[in-house]
Amino acid sequence: MTEKLFLENSYLKEFQAIVTNVQDKYIILDKTLFYPKSGGQANDTGTLTRINDNKEFQVVFVAKINDDVSHEINEAGLNIRDKVIGRINWERRYKLMKLHTAAHILDAVFQEDGEVLITGNELNEDKGRIDFNLKDFSKEKVQDYIDKANEIIKKDLEVKNYYLKKEDAMKIPGIVKLAKAAPPNLPELRITEISTLDIQADAGTHVKSLKEIGKIILLGIENKGKDRKRVYFDVV
Repeated sequence: MTEKLFLENSYLKEFQAIVTNVQDKYIILDKTLFYPKSGGQANDTGTLTRINDNKEFQVVFVAKINDDVSHEINEAGLNIRDKVIGRINWERRYKLMKLHTAAHILDAVFQEDGEVLITGNELNEDKGRIDFNLKDFSKEKVQDYIDKANEIIKKDLEVKNYYLKKEDAMKIPGIVKLAKAAPPNLPELRITEISTLDIQADAGTHVKSLKEIGKIILLGIENKGKDRKRVYFDVV
């Protein structure tokens, strides 16, 4: 099982690891900082450098496979037991962290109009998008939500990540925000909490305080159907 360092500290940029499995260009390490594409959040990219000869490999895609994390590199050449230094593309990671935390703020603001669930989401380096089952949907209304979210950002609330036993976590109303999603089949759930604003089960990467986000800007909206009102946004 790959030790997932990104769950403990999303601000780390470099780590050392040992290759435990190789399938051509697909590498599994004993530990990693590389976030795999999951939960709508794009994967990290970066490099793996073999320590004994400084040969550098580009990490172009990262995916979760059961309890392991698979790193796709640009060329074959790494072997089992090779020691490597991993370096993530920090600019990309940090942008995704800001987008992810911003998405949680937007979700909390949308909740003001009743029980609103996320029906889809995607966070990429260039922008984020969230699908909601909103009833009142117009560009003006969504801009009002964005404005409220930006006022919340100015409060610079603390963002915390911690673990709760699943049975305790499931007692918290709205702990699972994604529509039709079942909670992970784990004894403990990782929780992301924005102080006084939002709390939900989450395994992504986030900033520590809201001021790091900057400002949320609305890029556009789309009506994709009854339960899919799509909002595109960015942070600057």
